[in-house]
Amino acid sequence: MTSTQPHPDDGLAPAYPPPRNACDAHFHIFGPADKYPHVTTDLRYQPPYAPLADYLAVARRLGFERFVFVQPSAYGLDNACMLEAMDELDPAVRRGIVHLDETNARDSELARWHDCGVRGVRINISPIRRPEAGLADALRPKIIRTAKICRELGWHVDLLLPGWLVSELMPTLRELPVAFTVAHMGLFPASAGPSQQGFRDFLALAGDGSGRCWVKLTGIYRFSQAPGYADVKPFAEALIATAPEHLIWGSDYPHLSFHDKVGTIELYNKLMDWAPDAAVRQRILADNPARLFEF
Repeated sequence: MTSTQPHPDDGLAPAYPPPRNACDAHFHIFGPADKYPHVTTDLRYQPPYAPLADYLAVARRLGFERFVFVQPSAYGLDNACMLEAMDELDPAVRRGIVHLDETNARDSELARWHDCGVRGVRINISPIRRPEAGLADALRPKIIRTAKICRELGWHVDLLLPGWLVSELMPTLRELPVAFTVAHMGLFPASAGPSQQGFRDFLALAGDGSGRCWVKLTGIYRFSQAPGYADVKPFAEALIATAPEHLIWGSDYPHLSFHDKVGTIELYNKLMDWAPDAAVRQRILADNPARLFEF
């Protein structure tokens, strides 16, 4: 991703030292297109070449020691690029989230993936998808079947859904018999503020005491509309006040669709603004992901 344009991270340094065993709990790797073809035809972005070495150069500058690979939509059900990148790291410091055809899952493959460090299955609906009648009802059986597989393996369901869909699926999420993560703080439009009903319901879910709902403080540029992501801060503060033991942070590298506008160091530094207490950042960056991903 060589460019002559200035990058948002140019001149930036990490604003605070990470805790020991800090974890980037959500990022993507893209290999060369001739080796790993993109199988998804309706992508909203042109997949970049973003190999593990490029990612690690940024992650290690920040001081991350643990890593959670997330299968990007471009590769569909073919997890090979991600799994092969995982093989390049010590198994003790990396985990993965796969895409899966839950109607045709083979026990032998699931066992192999578990041994490789896979701990979750992703269900991904485009963040920019507009409200669509019937989509929640159509998705519900997939979520339930996936949760059943995850429960048997001790995995979790990893959800990336636009905020309106999170709201429509709320009854299903309240009843899921397994842990689940929700990416990008639920993707509720920041312009509507944290008092919007959908986000208030989401806060109640995250703080319901069951310990099943985990929230990823990720992808803020996907729902923010304010300079410096100022409109995200009240959402982050509300989540930190409600469920500090069930928040995890991820870079969302390489910031698909936004890679020339968003910097990883810039995002990392935002956490200090939301959580000035180092003990809270210790939970979000190290303690919580260690529990969820079994480090």
